[in-house]
Amino acid sequence: MPLPADVILFSTADWNSKYWTNKQHIASQLAERGHRVLYVETVGLRKPGLNRTDAARIVVRLQNGLSAAATVRKNVWRLSPLTIPFGHRSSLITRLNSRHLKKRIARWMAANGVVAPMVWTYHPYVQGVADFVGASKLIYHCADNLGAIPGIDVRSFDAAERKLLASADVIFTTSRTLQERCSTIAGTRAHYFGNVADVAHFGGARRVRELPPELGRIPRPRLGYLGALSDFKLDFNLLESIAERRPDWQLVLIGDEREGQADANLARLAARDNVHVLGWRPYIQLPNYMAGLDVGLLPQLINDYTQAMFPMKFFEYIAAGLPVVSTPLDAIKEFSPLYRVGVDATSFIGEIEANLESPPDPMPLDHPILLKNCWATRLDSMLEVIRCARRHGEP
Repeated sequence: MPLPADVILFSTADWNSKYWTNKQHIASQLAERGHRVLYVETVGLRKPGLNRTDAARIVVRLQNGLSAAATVRKNVWRLSPLTIPFGHRSSLITRLNSRHLKKRIARWMAANGVVAPMVWTYHPYVQGVADFVGASKLIYHCADNLGAIPGIDVRSFDAAERKLLASADVIFTTSRTLQERCSTIAGTRAHYFGNVADVAHFGGARRVRELPPELGRIPRPRLGYLGALSDFKLDFNLLESIAERRPDWQLVLIGDEREGQADANLARLAARDNVHVLGWRPYIQLPNYMAGLDVGLLPQLINDYTQAMFPMKFFEYIAAGLPVVSTPLDAIKEFSPLYRVGVDATSFIGEIEANLESPPDPMPLDHPILLKNCWATRLDSMLEVIRCARRHGEP
């Protein structure tokens, strides 16, 4: 029986990022199946800001970027690219960054006897590296509309993505919007697989008996959101309207602002007596906080980024046994029986009231929907697609 293929995974998030996303989950799941994974951290898609967070990140990157790839768990190595930030506008800087990255990847391959690895990427700036390593398969996991993130050079990103879509062997997309966009170039090589959850992990919320003290002190009902408090993703004005109109409800936000952000709307929201911004909490602790919530919120802004986004929190909330109220997101429309939708503050409040007055029964953890939408099952399906795929361009 052949050994599992080695994988070089190009991420848009650092391995130790506060918020675990599909990148770390896929890398971990691959490793558990015996694949050796080189996890290449973000190459710097946006221009760094003049702030303490970005400065500290650059210092860490300089330190890690001078070191060999480091083992972070069984079968997973982390490589931090030492790149000139946001060099995609310049062909010279692109070549310099690529040359240095190739050398470091080549050292890892040589040290571990890696030949013709599979390349699995979450961004399009990999074409030269994929050719250099002799990739056995080139996989593009299009998980977000990255071009809509503030600070991204849209022109260079779109050009690189079109090139990747034309050459990748398999493309995975996480929303119908992304699937439609990618399939216009990739055709049948594009496959839709929405985001899923670590069902067993978040299902643990149902067994929690003692809440974190800072949460337990907050009166009920508690309405919660867990994740980065990004000003281009979350509707802080909607949340403020809810807090103002229902002072008897407690809004609990578990997360912090994205890098370089200092949003005045969030600051105003956080100043309210019935709003509790508890800050970031480690992934392993999140079920303990979900256990103390009465409703899980998805108060997303509606824009080009969020309409192409499948929120991982959707199935995490459901696994935790929480009722869910969301703004109208295209990506989760197919699961409409599982949650309520509010299109404005009035209807959002009404849907929360309905859940509080008559809470739905939690979906059983062995329900077919949750069994299908967990990471292990999702990766099984993806690997089967990859196994059956021919190299693009081969007869």
